[in-house]
Amino acid sequence: MKLLRYGKPGKERPGLLDADGKIRDLSEHVADIGGAAISPASLKKLAKIDPSSLPLAKGKPRLGPCVTGTGKFICIGLNYADHAAESGMAVPSEPVIFMKATSSIVGPDDDVLIPRGSKKTDWEVELGIVIGKTAKYVTEADALNYVAGYCVINDVSEREFQAERQGQWTKGKSCDTFGPTGPWLVTKDEVKDPQNLKMWLTVNGKKRQNGSTNTMVYGAAYLVSYLSQFMSLLPGDIISTGTPPGVGLGMKPPKFLKNGDVVELGIEGLGTQKQTFVQDK
Repeated sequence: MKLLRYGKPGKERPGLLDADGKIRDLSEHVADIGGAAISPASLKKLAKIDPSSLPLAKGKPRLGPCVTGTGKFICIGLNYADHAAESGMAVPSEPVIFMKATSSIVGPDDDVLIPRGSKKTDWEVELGIVIGKTAKYVTEADALNYVAGYCVINDVSEREFQAERQGQWTKGKSCDTFGPTGPWLVTKDEVKDPQNLKMWLTVNGKKRQNGSTNTMVYGAAYLVSYLSQFMSLLPGDIISTGTPPGVGLGMKPPKFLKNGDVVELGIEGLGTQKQTFVQDK
């Protein structure tokens, strides 16, 4: 299934995408896409629903973030060897973990605000893992049983805030609108191999990133297991798993986003996003 949330910000309704690419309303079956609604038992029930029996959404509504109730937005740094190289950093011997504020989460096609004072706003297409049931001390072999599904994430980053302003990376990753998420939560049964998905990103129509999850240093199952040794992963939590090479920081000379730039990105089978970057006042 491709689960989604649609409507105005803060008033999104639960839905799914049918085989014809139309949005069907799920409000009679779940309150929203998150928490108990994405548990294994709930997803099993939802999968039995005939999409044609569900009401069609009217018009072309805005898509919101594909999951709600996210308590933790966990990111993995330098998880592609070639991206680590372009960043001038070594491949880590263990996953690099940092948090992205949940207040950064927006819909996949919402405008992204370039923060006041920003000089180095950058892009990063990433595979997102959405947790479906509580995971604590899980093994790598069992880890994907705790996953509800996958989604596209643009881990927007302000490089000066991230690396030149002292402290940890969080403040360069957590600005308002820096977490476009969606368009859909694609349930794991539709993703045969999360380690073999093509991914791409363009800026103003020019290809900047063109990679695959098969070059990740630490795969999805390993990351879920690894993180669960340090913290409980709860339904709705998101793990953003790192980006392939081609970010603005790695260009020679570096190139960053400015007011009016349009970024498009996608991952095979998981949909696409499109954002206009707008200078915050």
